Amino acid sequence: MSNTSNDSISQSPARGKRGADRAYHHGDLRNGLLEAARAILEEQDLSALTLRAVARRAGVSHAAPYRHFPNHEALLVELGLEGFAELRQFIVEAGRVGGPEAERIANIGAAYMRFVAKRPAVARLMFGPQLPHREKFPALTVAADAIGTEIGAALSDPNLGLAVWAAVHGLAMLVLENVIDLGQRRSGLHVLPSRSEILLRSLFSTKRD
Repeated sequence: MSNTSNDSISQSPARGKRGADRAYHHGDLRNGLLEAARAILEEQDLSALTLRAVARRAGVSHAAPYRHFPNHEALLVELGLEGFAELRQFIVEAGRVGGPEAERIANIGAAYMRFVAKRPAVARLMFGPQLPHREKFPALTVAADAIGTEIGAALSDPNLGLAVWAAVHGLAMLVLENVIDLGQRRSGLHVLPSRSEILLRSLFSTKRD
């Protein structure tokens, strides 16, 4: 009788959810939640990204996300920080490529656009109004500043780095909002790196004094 009772408990939905929560151990729950959040953000949109939806996608109880993210904003901040770290790595790798200045600028711009094409919803989140209380999260400011710093270091000129960042980021946002068409409307975002590379090479090809 005891064994039968235990078996029926193990098959109950509540027990199943607790078991799913326990399956994420040693930090896996947090990673699982972030993976689910990234998928929702890219496959749907920000309005669909709720803690309840993340829990459902990750296969855990609705209360599970609160172990790592006290509220919705905390989850968004973490996704933004992840995005900045990934974008920075794209720029670091592009900055290792040598050559004339215009070519280096074009390479960095293409890398920036590769990130935007790969994670368009995250790019919007990182720089958009979805995080209205940035001042409460200094790590966001540090992470954003690091992007400009990396571009400036790659070009050995902080001022030029800022100009390049402004140019490529402005282009990226115009494309994401479909204000201008670099071919993405017909072919998709994967065309952005090559198209932006051409534009940036042309823009910065004139020799500076």
